[in-house]
Amino acid sequence: MPKWSLRRRPGRTLGLLLLLVLSFLVLRRLNWTSVLPLWLQRQRLGLRTKGPNFMLEDSTFQILGGSIHYFRVPREYWRDRLLKLKACGLNTLTTYVPWNLHEPERGKFDFSGNLDLEAFIWLAAKIGLWVILRPGPYICSEIDLGGLPSWLLQDPDMKLRTTYPGFTKAVDLYFDHLMSRVVPLQYKHGGPIIAVQVENEYGSYNGDHAYMPYIKKALEDRGIIEMLLTSDNKDGLEKGVVDGVLATINLQSQQELVALNSILLSIQGIQPKMVMEYWTGWFDSWGGSHNILDSSDYDAILTEAGDYTAKYTKLRELFGTFSGVPPPPPPELTAKMVYEPVTPSFYLSLWDALLYMDKPITSEIPINMENLPVNNGNGQAFGYVLYETTIFSSGVLSGLVRDRGQVFLNRVSIGFLDYTTTKITIPLTQGYTILRILVENRGRVNYGNNIDSQRKGLIGNLYLNNKPLKNFKIYSLDMTKQFFQRFDMDKWSVVPKEITFPAFFLGTLSVGIYPSDTFLKLEGWVKGVVLVNDHNLGRYWNVGPQETLYLPGVWLDKGLNKVIIFEETMAGSMVQSTDIPHLGRNQYVN
Repeated sequence: MPKWSLRRRPGRTLGLLLLLVLSFLVLRRLNWTSVLPLWLQRQRLGLRTKGPNFMLEDSTFQILGGSIHYFRVPREYWRDRLLKLKACGLNTLTTYVPWNLHEPERGKFDFSGNLDLEAFIWLAAKIGLWVILRPGPYICSEIDLGGLPSWLLQDPDMKLRTTYPGFTKAVDLYFDHLMSRVVPLQYKHGGPIIAVQVENEYGSYNGDHAYMPYIKKALEDRGIIEMLLTSDNKDGLEKGVVDGVLATINLQSQQELVALNSILLSIQGIQPKMVMEYWTGWFDSWGGSHNILDSSDYDAILTEAGDYTAKYTKLRELFGTFSGVPPPPPPELTAKMVYEPVTPSFYLSLWDALLYMDKPITSEIPINMENLPVNNGNGQAFGYVLYETTIFSSGVLSGLVRDRGQVFLNRVSIGFLDYTTTKITIPLTQGYTILRILVENRGRVNYGNNIDSQRKGLIGNLYLNNKPLKNFKIYSLDMTKQFFQRFDMDKWSVVPKEITFPAFFLGTLSVGIYPSDTFLKLEGWVKGVVLVNDHNLGRYWNVGPQETLYLPGVWLDKGLNKVIIFEETMAGSMVQSTDIPHLGRNQYVN
């Protein structure tokens, strides 16, 4: 057959030319950058600096940001919280990424449900928010061990937040997985992420000069191409600087802002000034007072339950003046409800519950929580550990208990060991006696130079009259959903008149057609944990200052809802419900 040529087919040539012209006209009317593949589009500049200003593409850009931590808000409420952030006049979302929650076991990753980072970021984009991501690996964030997995502490020589090989090997594996999810979400790939933070407040820790360059390279090697930022408070700002990374500041007052501005100017010259964290509150400690300050300088804009604060109104008015355009109307508040009190109907003492647990771990000496051979060799992260051994004499019991251990002879409580009480007298016993210590992990510190020593349980030997005790049985009581699945209904009994503590209590919360948010109040109870429909609401303790636990309505079902309480020492007659929190924390939007 003869070869086809334009010269032989003038009609076809004219048709091709008309098709090209028509295509050009259509593409002019279309947003053709959304049709063409990325490699054919013009290069996007992304967020950058130009003198004292941020630039996004060719326009000056002002970052008005707020923090919402997806892992602390029920997924069903993400949209509500993000819309409230947008309605405050903010244009940028910042969020941490908690390594300990995403990799609960070494090499086993969880980005599902409430941990679906990608869904959260795309939702923010849909609402019209840019995103600054703060992936750590250390995030502080008032979270256990600053977001580092507790299984890292299985290594007795572990040096967290350094280039110690045991740490960097774990970070590399985590970043391999995390960044494969994050890279497509970047601005230059069509996503909302305009900047990424390098670690968090490392200047005040400053344990290894090679560490921050290592983290920067780890991000870049895995495809992070957006602007990089550091974030430091006044104690670490000068030591936290990294070449090629814009320094930002964390503070709590306007007085600090003036001082830190001058430090920033001396460190990096004329660059945009950015406050990464304008602290919204301070954490409470059990037994202490509730920390709250004037909203003119220091407060969160939303409560834990998503309610507006006085600060919200003030900031909304302020940010509205910056743009000249009124922000969208704030969403309606989620409904709150007072339900009928929960009266526990069933009971199971801890000592009886041991019969239904996995076979105890046997060991010649005590094993700390992180090194227990549970969870596929990853140890235990949270909850309690029960240690048992036998003794044959009285005397002085001593040892390092982290953080609080209730001591029993057989089933009788004789006192507590903790940071301040390291010794307790064992009364006269006759013959064979079971010594038990129920140790509670009250949370690993999230900040400071002693994070390497945050192992929990019994640390080292337990001594009676300065002689180490041997031959322990150890029970892992992590208070998870899987833990409570051991207790079928036939394991529970009706609550007796004489209760043996510690004990589990089971009751039901009756909910109508429309489940709503509420707060549980445990008057008459002393110390323990509450779970509703397998959701762990947290700890309660009558020393305060916290008096209620937030229960999101989306965790409730129409009809009867299962409530389990683990109480250490004394039970109340009921669990009350209220629509008003008592000394609740405002820590979700910063």
